[in-house]
Amino acid sequence: VQLQASGGGLVQAGGSLRLSCAVSGRTFSTYDMGWFRQAQGKEREFVAAAIWGGTFYADAVKGRFTTSRDYGRNTVYLQMNSLKPEDTAVYYCAAKNRGGNYLTPSQYDFWGQGTLVTVSS
Repeated sequence: VQLQASGGGLVQAGGSLRLSCAVSGRTFSTYDMGWFRQAQGKEREFVAAAIWGGTFYADAVKGRFTTSRDYGRNTVYLQMNSLKPEDTAVYYCAAKNRGGNYLTPSQYDFWGQGTLVTVSS
């Protein structure tokens, strides 16, 4: 399985970006998909997940970010609105087998290469 993330860039505070993560292979529907981010000097942290049971978000992004899956395109999206400077980070998409803890990076088996999001004040 390969994951290809895209859509990062530079945006002003209050702006929006949409990240995409294309997943290769025929088993996209069987994976839980997660989004994580890592700011400079900080640990990787959970942002959002799209799993069989629904979608879930970190408190810091709830109400501003939305994740969704397009099963026809084997792609998962992260729509980011009302961006803040503290959202600046490298964003990663990840996939794991269905079930278990979706919050922890170590639970994920496959990772995209990361895409940089920079929010200016």
